[in-house]
Order: sequence, then C-alpha cells, then structure tokens
Amino acid sequence: MDKNHDQLTEQQQQELLEKYDPEAGTRKLTGMIGKIVFIGLLAFSLFQLYTAIFGVFTAQIQRTVHLGFALSLIFLLFPANRKKRKKGKLQIAWYDGILAILSIGVGAYWPIFFDDLVMSVGRLSTIDFAVGLLAILLVLEATRRAVGLPIMIIAVVFVLYGLLGPYMPGFLSHRGLSFERLVQTMFFTTEGILGTPLAVSSTFIFLFLLFGAFLVKTGVGQYFNDLAVTIAGRSTGGPAKVAIFSSALQGTISGSSVANVVTSGSFTIPMMKKLGYKKEFAGGVEAAASTGGQLMPPIMGAAAFLMVEFIGNGITYWDIAKAAAIPAVLYFAGIWIMTHFEAKRIGLRGLAKDEMPNRKEVLKKIYLLLPIVMVVVLLMSGVIVTHAALYAILTAIIVGLINKETRMGPKQFVLALVDGARSALGVAAATAAAGIIVGIVTKTGLGLKLANGLVDLAGGYLIPTLMLTMLAAIILGMGSPTTANYVITSTIAAPAIILLGVPDLSAHLFVFYFGIIADITPPVALAAFAAAGVAGGEPLRTGINSAKLAIAAFIIPYIFVLSPQLLMIDTTWLELVWVLITAISGMIAIGAGVIGFWMRKLHWLERIISVIAGLLLIYPERVSDISGLVIFIAMFVLQIINKRKDDNYKSNLGDSPSLH
Repeated sequence: MDKNHDQLTEQQQQELLEKYDPEAGTRKLTGMIGKIVFIGLLAFSLFQLYTAIFGVFTAQIQRTVHLGFALSLIFLLFPANRKKRKKGKLQIAWYDGILAILSIGVGAYWPIFFDDLVMSVGRLSTIDFAVGLLAILLVLEATRRAVGLPIMIIAVVFVLYGLLGPYMPGFLSHRGLSFERLVQTMFFTTEGILGTPLAVSSTFIFLFLLFGAFLVKTGVGQYFNDLAVTIAGRSTGGPAKVAIFSSALQGTISGSSVANVVTSGSFTIPMMKKLGYKKEFAGGVEAAASTGGQLMPPIMGAAAFLMVEFIGNGITYWDIAKAAAIPAVLYFAGIWIMTHFEAKRIGLRGLAKDEMPNRKEVLKKIYLLLPIVMVVVLLMSGVIVTHAALYAILTAIIVGLINKETRMGPKQFVLALVDGARSALGVAAATAAAGIIVGIVTKTGLGLKLANGLVDLAGGYLIPTLMLTMLAAIILGMGSPTTANYVITSTIAAPAIILLGVPDLSAHLFVFYFGIIADITPPVALAAFAAAGVAGGEPLRTGINSAKLAIAAFIIPYIFVLSPQLLMIDTTWLELVWVLITAISGMIAIGAGVIGFWMRKLHWLERIISVIAGLLLIYPERVSDISGLVIFIAMFVLQIINKRKDDNYKSNLGDSPSLH
C-alpha cells in the first residue's frame, strides 16, 4: 500500500512524543558521552537478562542496582530544563555528570556494604543517613525529568505529610516521622523506594519492555497496521476501524497511550481524514483506541504487573489478564460500534481496492504474531512471568529470522537491548517515586484513614464511594503515568471500595481503569492532545470526542464492581456466553444512542431509550438482561420498519412525475 503523503515523518512523530510524553524527551548524545550512555543502556539490559535467567539477587541488591542504572542514565539522557534544549547535538551540563556519578554511588551502596547494613539492625550512621537522603532527592529529581512534575509534586506532598503529622487537621493527624526514620524507611527497608513497585520494575516490567523493543525490531508494529487494514479496511468507515484494531494490538508492545497514538495514529489518522472524518473525530478515535491498548490482555501495561503484588492472596498475572478480557472486548466493541454508526450517519465508505495492501502477502506474515501467542500460552500454562517474557523474547528473535526483511543481525540485537533499557527508565523512576508514596501511606496508616474518610463522605453507600474513587483516579491520572497513578489509587482509594465488601480484584481493576482513561478525559487528556497534534484538530474538542467514544470505559468498571461475573469470577461457561451476548448488545444500543444513528437517524427520545436499554443489558443480572433485551428487540424492529418507510418514501419521491 502506498504511504499517504499526509503521514508524519519520524522527526514530527518524535517532536509530538516529546511534547506530550515526558519519557520521550531524551537528549541525542554524541561523542564519548554518547558511547558511555550507549554502553550503560546495554549493560542495564544485560544485567536484567542475567538475573532473569540465573535468578534475582537479594531484594536490596537487585533493586538498588536497577535504581542506580536508571537514575544515572536519566541524568545523562534527560535535560534539567526541556524548554531550553537546543535542536541537534545536546551535551550534558556539568551538574548532570555529578548527579549521574552520585546515582551510581547510591546504586552501589547496598551491594558494597550489604553485610554491614544488615548487621546494623536499623541504626543509621552519618554516612548511611547522607546516602539515604541523597537517594530520596535523586529519585525526586529523576522523576521530574523523566516522568513529569505532577508525580514529583505528589511524592513531595506525601513526604511532607510524613514529617508534619502532628500538625495535620482532623483524621489526617498522626505522630509524625523523624527525619532519620523517614530516611531509614525510604532507603534502608523494602517499604519505601526499594518497595514493591521498584521490585516489579526490576523484574517483570523490564523484561516485557524489552520484549516490546524486540517486537518493534522484527517489524511487528508495522505488521499490526497492515493486518488491521486487511481485516477492516474495506468495511464502512474502514480506516477508523483499522485505528481501533491496530491500536488494540499496538497496546501489546507499548505501555504508553501517547506513544501508541503517535506511532499508529500517524498511519491511521490521515486515512480517516482522507475518507471524510472530521479532524477531531479522527483524533478522538485514535486516542480512545490507543488508550485502551493498556486495558487489552495479555500485556496490559506495567501497572498490571504491580497489581499481582498489591493484591497478593495467590493471584497470578493470568488471573488478572483473564478477568480483564471481557471488559477490554466491550471497551473496543463500544468504540468500533460508535465509529460504525458515525460512518453510516455521515455516509462514509471503506477503502478502495487499490488503497488496500496485498492480502496474500499480509497473511503470509501471520507468523509474526507468534511471540504474542507464546506469551498467552505460557501465562495460561502457569509459567513464571519472567520466564514467559524470556521465552517470548526468544520467540521474537526466531520469528524475525524467517524473513530477510525482519532478520536481526548482531547490530539490531544490541539496538533492541538498548531501546528496551531506554524505555524502562521512566518506569523505574515512576515506581521509585511511587515507593516513596507507598512507604508514607504504610508508616502513617493514611490508606485506611482515607478509605474510611471516603466511605464516610459517601454516607457508607457503594455507588457514591465508587464515584468519589473514580474522580480521585482521574484527577491523579492527569499528567502522571499509569504505573504511578495505579500505585497511588490502589493504596489510598481502592481500600475504600474493599471496605464495602467488593472483591479485591474488582476494586483494583476499577482504579486501574479510571487511572488509564485519565489520558482521554478533559481538561488534561494527554493522549487526546497528542492525537489532535497528529490530526491538526482542536485539542479540547478531540478530548471530548475521545471521552464520548470511550463511554464504555466509564460504565463497565461500575458494572464489574456490582456484578463480578463480568470478570469471570464465580461463573460458568454458559453464563459467560450469555453475559457476552447481552453486554455486546448493550454496547450496540448505547453506541446508537450516543451517536444518534442506528439504521436511520434517531429522535432524542429513541436515543434515551437506547442508552437505557444498553445499560440494562450490560448489567449482568437476569431481570435487567431480560428487560433490556425486550427494549432492544422492540427498538431494532422499529428501526427496520421505519427504515423501510423512509426508503419507500424516498423511492416514491424519486418516481413522482412532478420531479421529472
């Protein structure tokens, strides 16, 4: 298929990424410093692969080495002030070099003095205190550079809360932490910076980011686009459906909504505009679909790996991926249905035959999906997550050998390792900062206090509590990465839902969902703003369109909290099939109601009735399902009758002698 001249160049894509995604704003280093950073990134990946193959080190050593690599590389790659960056060659400032050296010292402190630190039993020497305090400051600054200001500010607020406990009002008051105890908790226990979030970053997350880098090198990203065009391109409003399908697949190799928007959007948005979709609608489709990529199993963004550790109780990653399957299908079905009705409403066609790729050639390369199939099979089989990632990387390399175009030589292999390490830097910083927050929450008992406070504010009722939790997750998610957002909401908001008797998995998925869709919720909708940048549309209007298209994401979490059958919890296969049929029928009704078109244009009353029928169908309960189904069938029959009347009327008008 010919490349559309409207597509963004690689440089334009990079500029958009840097504008809306802090993690993409790295320096392009040359000379000796460039070589040092390259070797550092390669060494980072080799360290992670070594520990994945031969077993991880003691918690403190594994995590501090991971942190040392990440911090030192962040200070060399991410400038202190992104606005003052000059185009082209960027040399590091003298203080960046000092910060990088100090980061290496912090990372090496536990491995070098491990025995002494273990034997000191919580007593900190002057040097211990200085190193611990330095670690906190370096994590905060690295987070600001690599992830953005919002999450750093939140971490600082929590640190101040820990120190100023006695001066806090009402139920927020606590005894307060001394400076020494704060530093000890943060760097000399596994409850702070070296806590669960960084533990997951230093094991599972890194390997799956590496897997994503290898998939990109084998050309899987481009193949997703070609496969999506082959499957959906010819249908009504085809390019919009291509965007949805390719973005769902791209989510398996990208943990960032913004990165997903820019990479797949630079291909799909020009196609949508060419066929007649408005700029804001085209951008909205891409933003909603790209954001949903993180909700799509088997690889659901970094936060899903954290969920395994946070929930505990023997839950596996596969349990989470399986539970998220139906909500993810409904999310994408909702966007697909609404884009279909929008295309029908404004009379859009699909792609012409000469605009399509060669079907036979595309299907010949179906083997490129084998690494993703391998991940699913291994996780289903109960294989350890780290081993599943390793085998998936190996499969990606083997699959790449089949075709000359995707074959990886030694140079490509090394570049994949370097790219994987680079993509892990922001996650490492975010999880370290999240560890600071979790440490304060644990030490001060803030989680339970806030949970009780939320429940009291909601009068002890579940729905108001869910609504307050949703608002908290969306506000915290604005401008901060999913990983950090999930850590915060799971420690301060999810406990409120759990207090009211909701299963842990439902509560955690609830805050996970709303943390992710903050990327498309105005006024700060980073994925939608990036899509507007690609489409040339108005950012806020693009955000409103993306939120409207993703309406399923605002409804489904409430449904699976109220009725866990949607998460395949305590249900039979027969019930599951029924839930799927009624839920997808519900999405059709809601989609028609929101867009205002089904088989014909809907009146405002029909739109309201359609949305009500859809909500009744999505809620998995017998009486609501039957009621919704009756209304759905009645609306469907009415649509057919009225459409025939409209067609006959138009036909009679066309045959009228007065018109000839």
